[in-house]
Amino acid sequence: MDRNLLLRTYRLMYSAKLMAETYDANRQITKYVHSTSRGHEAIQLATAFQLKPQDWVSPYYRDESLLLGLGWTPYELMLQLLAKKDDPFTGGRSYYSHPASKEENKPKIIHQSAATGMQAIPTTGVAQGLQYLEAISNHISVVSNEEKPVVLCSFGDASITEGEVSEAFQFAVLKKLPIIYLVQDNRWGISVSAEEGRAMSSYRYARGFKGMKRVRVDGTDFFKSYDVMKHVIDDVREKRRPWLVHAKVCLLNHHTSGVRKEFYRSEEDLAKHAENDPLPKFRNKIVHDFGEDYLQQIEEEVKTEIQDHFERAIAAAEPDAAKVQEHVFVPTPVIEEAGERRPEGKEKIIMVDAALFAIREIMEEDERCVLYGQDVGKRLGGVFREAATLAEHFGEHRVFNTAIQEAYIIGSTVGMSAVGLKPIVEVQFADYIYPGFNQLVTEISKSCYLSCGKYPVSTIIRVPVGAYGGGGPYHSGSVETTLLSIKGIKIAYPSNAADMKGLMKAAYYDPNPVVMLEHKGLYWSKVPGTEEAKTIEPSRDYILPFGKGNIVLEADEDFADNGESVCIITYGMGVYWAKAAAKNFTGQVEVIDLRTLFPLDEHLIYSSVKKHGRCLVLTEEQQNNSFAEALAGRISKECFRYLDVPVEVLGALNVPAMPLNLGLENAVLPNAEKVSERLEVLLKY
Repeated sequence: MDRNLLLRTYRLMYSAKLMAETYDANRQITKYVHSTSRGHEAIQLATAFQLKPQDWVSPYYRDESLLLGLGWTPYELMLQLLAKKDDPFTGGRSYYSHPASKEENKPKIIHQSAATGMQAIPTTGVAQGLQYLEAISNHISVVSNEEKPVVLCSFGDASITEGEVSEAFQFAVLKKLPIIYLVQDNRWGISVSAEEGRAMSSYRYARGFKGMKRVRVDGTDFFKSYDVMKHVIDDVREKRRPWLVHAKVCLLNHHTSGVRKEFYRSEEDLAKHAENDPLPKFRNKIVHDFGEDYLQQIEEEVKTEIQDHFERAIAAAEPDAAKVQEHVFVPTPVIEEAGERRPEGKEKIIMVDAALFAIREIMEEDERCVLYGQDVGKRLGGVFREAATLAEHFGEHRVFNTAIQEAYIIGSTVGMSAVGLKPIVEVQFADYIYPGFNQLVTEISKSCYLSCGKYPVSTIIRVPVGAYGGGGPYHSGSVETTLLSIKGIKIAYPSNAADMKGLMKAAYYDPNPVVMLEHKGLYWSKVPGTEEAKTIEPSRDYILPFGKGNIVLEADEDFADNGESVCIITYGMGVYWAKAAAKNFTGQVEVIDLRTLFPLDEHLIYSSVKKHGRCLVLTEEQQNNSFAEALAGRISKECFRYLDVPVEVLGALNVPAMPLNLGLENAVLPNAEKVSERLEVLLKY
């Protein structure tokens, strides 16, 4: 092996040792929670040295040696340790060894969360995206010297028990993705031993995934680790198939700075792990080649370097608190309505077709667009036929089915977006979005913010919502309040075909994550009173920006001037309940369709409330603790001086699920009659 590589390895191993000791000796300064790589250095460095700039890697929170091996300096890592302004990964926003990088001379690293095992799905999405790019272009634009990129996902063995890791494995072997799962097994999951927490190692577990190549290695032995990783990485570059590497390592330091080894580990256990310390193992193998004096000289140099880097990091500037709200989103180019909303000669279309036509036009114009989810493929085209004919038209490599894996469907868009694709995915019903919430909250919503804008997730997540026709407790859900509690995503809720098409286009060209809530009761206008959800199909270039509500029914000025009018703030099916109820109060009711719930058109809302002095916020969701009630509170605060009566809210009854029986469903939901009753009370004041 090259002598310079051996010396670099020793220097970095010794650096990792001194860094851990420095952090532990300065606990008042290194106050933010962190883990170190002591005991894992050999496998991490052996891996890092063989990765190339075209590759992608997702380290986990104990991978500081891997980052050192990729070329980051101790000083740069310490800036993140101390949450400093110039932390190169997150600008002081996230923990030690939580990188996010687009540096050209290093492998790319997507946003890294601290959630155990959760990086498996987004990183597998990177491999999925690279495979797609290879298929459509017959070349890779991110290669060096014609070598294809590999993807590496690193985690601890305890994380393999997470269900989302299984979803990633399933997809990787099914699609034969070019990904390596590097599992570092130190036999602990915080205080839970391997014997307590898992029935088998990751190596044995991987045996159940047909098509997953696997290998075991002593991860404390640099030479064995280097040979194994070279073989695996070379194989993936050439043969484009998934591997699992199970590396047995030792844990020499604390789980984290906050969960210290003396809290739960016996002296016997600590001594047993110390016997496999990679540093003396490696030193003993090279000391005869370089001599004791030379290695001691390196150690003195490293000691001086680490002390210098630590002092510089301590003195580095703190983040600017005035910029704490930056990078929640990146700017969208769609800020104005454009194109023809009602072109002459066009026929009316239903909402489900508006979405279908919008996606078809997008896919015709942009080969980066792919669509996937449960049952959206060629055989069915979606349970609502919302993807009908798309797979036939664009091919099954662009429009395809997935397994019942909501977490993978949602979380994979992180990796797909990172490599430059524009995924549109579908969750079959709102009631089944919850398995994907971990990815939506932990990975997607935080990616732009915690990477300081390096990795916004450009994706559309389509979610059919709402109750009608006896859908029952698991096919009728409204989930907007839960979604709106997540910061870092945008939410659209169209009520007609024109808005559906315009908002779908805006969502696609928005570089941020968008959830499209699509009321299945409006898809075909089968619900009585929803005929106006059908509209003239807008032009191909029609686009409707987010955050622009619409006055769908105006009140007469005379009633408004005389204090005899009311405004209804609503969206989705509520628009049609409101318009039907307004027929009983001719000229007295203004109806605002929000169209998007975040961003929200607060200017339109407040101006309407101030004009009329009376307001009803109408929602299909169960009322208590809902978005509608929160909005009513904001309206009350902003418009207090203009209100003649308190802001009213009307939503569904506060039951935990929508009953199956049609009579019970109708009893739970708002309707035009219930809205009329509430308006009558408001207008009496």
